[in-house]
Amino acid sequence: MKQVLFVNCCIRRELSRTKELADAALAALGTRDDIAVTELCLMDEPLQYFSEGFFAQRERLLAAKELDHPRFRYAHQFAEADAIVIAAPFWDLAFPALLKVYIENVSVEGITFGCNASGCSGICRAERMLFLTTRGGSYDGAPDEMGARYLEALCGFFGIPRFDCVAADGLDLGLRPVEEILAEAKAKAAALAATL
Repeated sequence: MKQVLFVNCCIRRELSRTKELADAALAALGTRDDIAVTELCLMDEPLQYFSEGFFAQRERLLAAKELDHPRFRYAHQFAEADAIVIAAPFWDLAFPALLKVYIENVSVEGITFGCNASGCSGICRAERMLFLTTRGGSYDGAPDEMGARYLEALCGFFGIPRFDCVAADGLDLGLRPVEEILAEAKAKAAALAATL
């Protein structure tokens, strides 16, 4: 059975338009018998950013090659997924800091990537990552949109060959009805999710 990891960073939870988009993708996954979805709600996790003792502990564990330590559970879960779906709103030209803290915790040499004399290479099992986001402004393809671009670069770093992004763009501009923009994005998200 294919294991799909759903990383939920929809800070506003059920009030989130991004969560609404993610629900459409998850509904499409729910129709398949060959997929098991595990949700990781970042707002409910005791994630820590790297500082002082927490960083020093990480360095000691890596030096001792103690990769089975519980603090690396997020990295193992990420590395072992067959596909990854990330949902996070567009904030400050990227996404909420909570998602970056999670990424710091999954970026572990020997679990999600490896290094040798030739450089670094990804060792994650996933073949695909699907990023779902909503944006108040119009940022599709804009050079200052850093969220999707960052995650796409990380796919390469982690060895995940395919990256797709579905963005409900321009929700707060008043140029089109919000429901219409969301409906189009939900249809696209569901179609892509169905192919994971």
